[in-house]
Amino acid sequence: MKIKLLLSVALFMGLFTVLSTTRAEENASQLPPKEKFEIYLLIGQSNMAGRGKVDPATNKAHPRVLKLDKQGKWVPATDPLHFDKPKIAGVGPGSGFGPVIAEAKPGVTIGLIPAAVGGTPLSRWVKGGDLYERAVKLAKENQKYGEIKGAIWHQGEGDSSNPKLYNSYQNRLSGMIADLRKDLNEPDMPFVMGELGEFFTRPGAETVNKSLHGIAETVPATAVASSKGLPAKSDQVHFNAEAEREFGKRYAAQMLKLQQQAAEK
Repeated sequence: MKIKLLLSVALFMGLFTVLSTTRAEENASQLPPKEKFEIYLLIGQSNMAGRGKVDPATNKAHPRVLKLDKQGKWVPATDPLHFDKPKIAGVGPGSGFGPVIAEAKPGVTIGLIPAAVGGTPLSRWVKGGDLYERAVKLAKENQKYGEIKGAIWHQGEGDSSNPKLYNSYQNRLSGMIADLRKDLNEPDMPFVMGELGEFFTRPGAETVNKSLHGIAETVPATAVASSKGLPAKSDQVHFNAEAEREFGKRYAAQMLKLQQQAAEK
């Protein structure tokens, strides 16, 4: 009986692997040619994952913007893009970012890898941290389908209460950017960081924002998306849906600027 059970389990796992591989191959066959598929990594905590309210009436995907879903399949990029916390995941900056990049590049499909997780400190995003390693794994697995063209980052709220964390933020994030570029074999990959909201008043918020600008001044191919004037939800921690979309457009403007600068070199 035990042998039969083990054989049955082995058969099931083998069949599951075959089916999963087949589905992945079928999904890949529907993607554009590699040179026409640009992939962007979305990383950080909840304001990147998005907590803005989703409006079903307007929740339509741009025809040339895809997202990587929880099963690892490329699907139309409707909101929420992220699935870190399904009950509260909502509109994030990726919702405004993807369409702007797509419109700037006719004939190119944009792929968004949503890897942000709410409530996470930078320590989980530096090399060796679980979220860093997960993001790198997702990016590497999909480099065979498209080209990694950049990363957008929003994080810092989780590090803005402890002086030890926010005073070391610039050095730690600079190191993470260098490691990420090395691990993805993309030494000049554009990296755009978003400011913490003006409404966010924890002790280290200003220091974190100064750190972002310090990185943009010292690390090549990096830039900062301004959060100036963007409103919060009632919790005074998260941007609302309208703000997130506008923030995404600002991320896109900085990304396109970095890419243009690289093309002119």
